[in-house]
Amino acid sequence: MTNMILTHDDCRRHGDRRSGTAANDDPPPGGFTHPEQPPRLRAVLDGLSATSSLATIERREAREADPDRLKTLHGSAYVDAMLAPVLEGEIDWFDADTARTAGSPRAALLAAGGAIEATELAMNGSAQRFFVATRPPGHHAEAHKAMGFCFFGNVALAAERALELGASKVAVLDFDVHHGNGTQALLWDNPDCLFVTSQQMPLWPGTGTVEERGAHDNVINIPIDPGTASAAFTEAWKPALDRVDRLQPDLIVISAGFDAHADDPLAQLMVDEGGFADLTNQIVALAKTHSSGRVVSVLEGGYDLPALSRSVTAHATALFEGV
Repeated sequence: MTNMILTHDDCRRHGDRRSGTAANDDPPPGGFTHPEQPPRLRAVLDGLSATSSLATIERREAREADPDRLKTLHGSAYVDAMLAPVLEGEIDWFDADTARTAGSPRAALLAAGGAIEATELAMNGSAQRFFVATRPPGHHAEAHKAMGFCFFGNVALAAERALELGASKVAVLDFDVHHGNGTQALLWDNPDCLFVTSQQMPLWPGTGTVEERGAHDNVINIPIDPGTASAAFTEAWKPALDRVDRLQPDLIVISAGFDAHADDPLAQLMVDEGGFADLTNQIVALAKTHSSGRVVSVLEGGYDLPALSRSVTAHATALFEGV
C-alpha cells in the first residue's frame, strides 16, 4: 500500500447549527453565509470518488487527536476553551469570521488527529502518500488564538510528530492563497522544520513578507501579485523548492489550500487545476528523492465548490500517481 485518504464524516458537522448529530450538507433557511461551510468536504470527497484512479484508494476514518498533544504547541487554557461544549443550535464567535458550533470541538480534534495519524503512518511505513480531507483548516491558528476559520495548527502538529518519530528534517509547504501565519508562528523557533508559504499580497492577514525568515532562517515567504496565473505561480516556487532539495527532508507536509484558483471568491490569483498539479508533481519528485516518497497533504482553503473539487482531484492525482 502506498496511498491513503484520511477523512471523517463528523468534520461536516463543524459550522452546522441545526440540532441532531448527523452531518447534513443541505443549507439551512436563508442559505450559508460563511465560506468555510460543511459542503466543502462533500465537494472534495465527491470529486475524488468520481475519478476512477482515485476512487479505489483506501479511505480511513481519521481519529481524534489527544488534547494533551495539542498542548505541546498550543496553550493549555486555549485548547480547553476550544474543546469546551457548544449547545446545539448556538454559535460561539471568536472574531468576525471564526466561530464554533456544537460539532466544532470534535471536528477540530479530527482535523488535527488526521494530520498527526497520517504522519505516524507515513513514518512507520504503512503508506507513502496521504491526503487528509478534513475541516476546519488549521494554518492560521496561533498558539493562543483561533483565526481565519482555524482552531489548531494541524500541519505544525504533524511536523512536530514526525520529528518525535525520528525525522531529522521536515519541510512544510503551504500554497494556500492566504499567508500561513499560524504555522509560521508555531514553527518559527524550530531549526528542524523548514516552512515555505506562498500567498497573495496584499491580502488578509497582511503578514508574510520576505523579511519574515524564522529564528533559524527556516521560513521562506513567497509573496504573489494579484492576477498571477499558473505558470508564474509555479515559477515563483522554484527557488524555495531548490532549498527543500538542499534540506533533504525526511518528510514533506503540504498545507493544501486551493483558494489561489481563478474562480475562488476570496482572492484574485488566476491559478487553475493544472497549476496545482504541476506544483504537486515537483513536490512529489523531491519526496521520492529525499523522503522515501513520504508526503502528507492536509486540506486548507478553497471556497468555490466546483473549483475546489476539480483542484483537489488534480492535486490528489499528482500526489498519488505523479512522476
